[in-house]
Amino acid sequence: MTQLSNSISRSQVEQLVRQALSQQLGGVAPAPQTAPNPLVVNISARHIHLSQEHLEILFGKGAQLEVQKDLYQEGYFAATQTVAVVGPRRRMIPNVRVLGPCRGDTQVELAFTDTISLGLDVPIRISGDLKGTPGCVLMGPKGVVELEFGVIRAARHVHMSPADCAYYGCSNGDNLHLRIESAGCTTVLEDVVVRENPEVKLEVHIDTDEGNAVDLDHATSVKLYVPEGCKCKHS
Repeated sequence: MTQLSNSISRSQVEQLVRQALSQQLGGVAPAPQTAPNPLVVNISARHIHLSQEHLEILFGKGAQLEVQKDLYQEGYFAATQTVAVVGPRRRMIPNVRVLGPCRGDTQVELAFTDTISLGLDVPIRISGDLKGTPGCVLMGPKGVVELEFGVIRAARHVHMSPADCAYYGCSNGDNLHLRIESAGCTTVLEDVVVRENPEVKLEVHIDTDEGNAVDLDHATSVKLYVPEGCKCKHS
């Protein structure tokens, strides 16, 4: 992301300008009429975030993640390393990609069909919300890690800057709707959680099951919007 200075980003400057206008006008600054960034929808396939401790157990002392491919969000990447995920049924999903950089806690993100295959009852959570989640066994070339917790089905979500939030009229933690148009598969996905951060690009993440169901690869249109309140008339 282009920085205007060493300490403040363009989106932060835009947010400060809107706040100043709001104060001068005595109300809420109007939302911008044109989208500040293109809407990108990507499938987030099954993957693992490892702690440095678990990385070294699985791949050897002093191991570091090696970049295979940079991801859409700056600073994040798919690593060359993969691990096997083993569930209570002794069924295994091999070659699950590790994403970098390392995190404080190891987290395994799976699609619903993956969890059925492994025999796990996995909740839908925002990344990092791991309390009360099930564990699994991770197998690497140098060792094995038995996780007590950390397996989730990632809630569909959208990464947004403050400028994006202003355009769409939402705030961090809100739920938006995502309409995906594709031949025979047009669908509206609800409960797309807003994750606001001044340093991110606008990007929606859905899992593999969802991406296949809407035939995302052949989608002709995507639209993100704030859901309207109920307009039902009660007698």
